[in-house]
Parts: sequence; structure tokens; C-alpha cells
Amino acid sequence: MKMLERAKRVEEEILNNVKEPEIPDRVVEITEFGAIGDGKTDCTESFRKAIEFLSEQGGGRLVVPYGVFLTGPIHLKSNIELHALGTIKFIPDPKRYLPVVLTRFEGIELYNYSPLIYALDCENVAITGSGVLDGSADNEHWWPWKGKKEFGWREGTPSQHEDVKKLKEMAEKGTPVEERVFGEGHYLRPSFIQFYRCRNVLMEGVKVVNSPMWCVHPVLSENVIIRGIEISSTGPNNDGIDPESCRYVLIENCRFDTGDDSVVIKSGRDADGRRINVPSEYILVRNNIVLSRASHGGLVIGSEMSGGVKNVVARNNVYMNVERALRLKTNSRRGGYMENIFFVDNVAIDVSEEVIRINLRYDNEEGEYPPVVRNVFVKNLKATGGKYAIRVEGLENDFVKDVLISDTIIEGAKISVLLEFGQIGMENVTINGSRFEKLYLEGKALLK
Repeated sequence: MKMLERAKRVEEEILNNVKEPEIPDRVVEITEFGAIGDGKTDCTESFRKAIEFLSEQGGGRLVVPYGVFLTGPIHLKSNIELHALGTIKFIPDPKRYLPVVLTRFEGIELYNYSPLIYALDCENVAITGSGVLDGSADNEHWWPWKGKKEFGWREGTPSQHEDVKKLKEMAEKGTPVEERVFGEGHYLRPSFIQFYRCRNVLMEGVKVVNSPMWCVHPVLSENVIIRGIEISSTGPNNDGIDPESCRYVLIENCRFDTGDDSVVIKSGRDADGRRINVPSEYILVRNNIVLSRASHGGLVIGSEMSGGVKNVVARNNVYMNVERALRLKTNSRRGGYMENIFFVDNVAIDVSEEVIRINLRYDNEEGEYPPVVRNVFVKNLKATGGKYAIRVEGLENDFVKDVLISDTIIEGAKISVLLEFGQIGMENVTINGSRFEKLYLEGKALLK
């Protein structure tokens, strides 16, 4: 009961601190600035002029009517709402996303291609409507840079591998961010929608498709609401929503069909995450539906979590055909911590790997910064499938501590529990018909 009370207090704290942005009552339509929604006309300059006009007036709503509006990057400003009724389709030419901007790639700061929609140091910014945001990524554009043949890469064509290696080396050496310049001639894909160092952010109603990489990526932002959006993007690293080093985030009533994790909480990677040292905290994920055979996880934390993650509540979500329902992934290169993770009243159907997975050996990377993972609470979970119902792998000198699972039913898992270097308490848990009224496991255990 104490853990449930703590979960309720965290949820109340989040709901008391998130609020919708205040957008001035001023409306313009993108067609007033020369845009034509024929799917052929380049409307990039129209978006730039419209946003500049609204900004000079103190802000307002930019309406994109029905039609298909082709464009390059859209850079939002404070007090502006982008309201899409039609389709905003982004031109898949990397050169259009220059000059480079301050961003993060897999938890490391750098200057790189602009995200397709980008907001830097903004307050009161929104993306709303019933329309479609189409990133135009596919096996011919953006995705081949991953370096995998199933996403269009072919021998002799560019991939991101050398640039990823170079960026990691620069971060470990402490190279100033201003000198980490990639962009043209390099192959690090941008996120689709990124709010960087923003306050009072709203995304609501739109459908996001065909992202180059991470779909919705708030970074170092506070008071973020993502509500009622749909994400359908199954390319490489196509996470759905990635709050990174953010505070007070509400993600609710969304639908996901993603090529990677669905909602995944991050806080920077390795040395760069420790340099910035800003956690993700007070995040509520509720009433969402994940339906995807490509999704690696329903609610995921890590692996880029070197700044720490705490006070996360996931409640009343449905996860169908995912690899894992709840996944915490990290290693001793990351450092940082994950604590006070509350997974309550969720349903997972046809899980393919593990229903609950906590892994301190992710990617078999080792370092000198063992992470702290503690206070993970699962209650009222109903799930089917999985190679494992519960799989927890800590390190010999770094246990996963205080995992409590209660009032949970898991059916159809091949193995009930695999525990290595951790602590698991179970109360009123039924796995494959076997009921554990009260069971405490520590160190190593295998329950078939």
C-alpha cells in the first residue's frame, strides 16, 4: 500500500504542474503567405514568413488547411501554435535541413541536421490539429543511413557507423559541443519533432508518420503535454516519444505503431549525460494504446539515462504484440539511476520476449559507473505471452533493488522468473496458473 500511495502522490504532483501553453488569440492561414497545398509546391518560405509574422505580432495560431503542403524544416518560435488540418509533408533531402542546429543524437549533444520540426528555447509552443505530419522517410530516404539492408542500405553506400563512433569519442574526450559539428557529409539522422530547452509545450491530435529517427523528442524541457496523437513509423530507431532530461511530462490517450520503443524515457548518454546531469522526472504515461509487432517495448527507460530517471508513473495503458511491456535497460558505462518507477493497472497482450525486463548489462557494455536501479513497483498487470514473465539481471556488485510486483496475472510465459543479482518481492502474483501469495527472491533464482 505504501508504494501505491507513493505512486498516487507522484501522479498528483505531475498533474498539478502541467498546464497547456497560452497562445494568443490570433489566427493566420499558411495560404495567406503563398503556400499551395498541391503536394508539389515548395512551401518552406511560406512557413518561415508566417512564423516570423506571428512572432512579430506576439504569437498566435498558424493553420494549415486541407491539402498536402510540401516543406523543408519548420522552426517554431515562442507563443505559436502550428495547427494542421491537412498534411505537412517534409522534403527528404538532407541538404534542406542545414545549417546545423544544436540537438542531441542518442543522448549526446552536437550540431547536426535540423529536426524536421524544431523549437529551441521557446515558451508556449504547440502542434495541434487532426492532420498528418509526414517525414517522408523510407528505404530510399534517411533510413538507409542506419546501415541495415532491411532499411535500404547497400554495400558501398553511406551509413552512420563511423559518425556514431566519432561522436562518442568526442563526448568521452570532452570535446566542446561547438566543435561537434556534423551535418553535410555525415550520416546521423535527425529526430522528427524536437523541443529543445522549451517550456509549456503541447502536442495534440496530429498523426506522425515516416520519421527519420526518433519521432517526438522533447529535450531539457519542462511542462510538456502530448495528448491524443497517433504515431505510425516503423523504420530504424523509430521510437515514438522520447522525453529526455525533461520535467513534468504528461503523455496520454496516444496510439503507437513504432519500429522501436514506444514511450522511452532518457537523460543523456555516458560522459555527456553526466556532464549535463539533468534527470528526467515526474512523467505520467496513461491511457495509451501500443499495437505493433515491431515495438521493442511499451514503457521503456534507458539506455541513455546517465542523468538519472525518477518518479515515473505508467497507468492504464494497453500494449499489444510488443516485445516487452516494461523495460529498464542500462549498463555500467551509463552511471546515473532509475528509481521510483510505478507501473500500475496496465494490460499486455501477446508479448514476444519478456513481460517485465530489467537489464543492467545492456549491449554488454562495461565501465566504471554502475547505475542504481531501485524501487520498481508493478501492480494490477494482466499479461499474456513472453519467453519470460519476469527477467531481472543486475551486476554482481550492483543489485537491482526493491522490485515489488503485486496483484498481477501473467499467462503463457515459457519461464516464470529469471533473477540474477537482484531483489524481487511478489504478493498475490499468478504466473501460468501458479499463485505466489507472498514470495521474496534475492541474489539468483529461476522459476520455471
